[in-house]
Amino acid sequence: MIEHTETTMNLDALDAKEARLRAIFRELGSCIVAFSGGVDSALVLHVAAEELGARAVGITARSESLAEREYAGAVQLASAIHARHEVIETRELHDPSYAANPKDRCYFCKSELYGRLAEIARERGIPHIVDGYNRDDEGDWRPGRKAAREHDVRSPLYEAEMRKSDVRALARKLGLEVWDKPALACLSSRFPYGTPITLELLRQVDRAEQAVHDAGLRACRVRHHGEIARIEVPPADIAAAADPERRARIVEGVRAAGYRYVTLDLGGYVSGGFNL
Repeated sequence: MIEHTETTMNLDALDAKEARLRAIFRELGSCIVAFSGGVDSALVLHVAAEELGARAVGITARSESLAEREYAGAVQLASAIHARHEVIETRELHDPSYAANPKDRCYFCKSELYGRLAEIARERGIPHIVDGYNRDDEGDWRPGRKAAREHDVRSPLYEAEMRKSDVRALARKLGLEVWDKPALACLSSRFPYGTPITLELLRQVDRAEQAVHDAGLRACRVRHHGEIARIEVPPADIAAAADPERRARIVEGVRAAGYRYVTLDLGGYVSGGFNL
């Protein structure tokens, strides 16, 4: 009986947060959604499209730091949820302040993104830009938030007091296929701060991670350390990554990407690992 009561209370709390989220979009009236294809922005775009129809437009920024598989997934997902969707090109890598990879690198990336979205919003008379920031994101190092404030970006998930678990639960309830998708981060996050980022290195990391995905591991990060590729997978997947057949495929693919040494981090995947 206690378990049933707790479950009911959890569902009631989720319903209340969903109602608040939908009310926020109705209050906005029209918006641009910064849509990366991850579960957070997917939920935002889905609910925005349901509440506002064509007055909500998801915009995906295609750049050198976005893995090709993530771009393709975003396009497919926007189509699946029948949302209005557009793609723009961003060029953060052309900014020396970004390419130098300082600790506030994300600020320069988000400044480029939100600046472009702000221009589009002004041209079209769209009053708001929204993102997928939620309550749990407060606990990480996110210099991009400064750029969001500078461009008056709203965060409906945060305003509805939704945590990551709420986001996943609601996304699952609404039938979004990405409800359990691993966390998404740009390819530049694979480099230690201070390591200059180049197009060639981004492509190298992208190919290495694709090799890990092709070996059957859904969630991974390939951290770049010069000639060394340090592979992070969730702790529960470490044994699977070390399986002889799969390990051989990973080593072959990661070396083909340009790394001399291929290592598996026994500490497991850590979100924002270089922020520790």
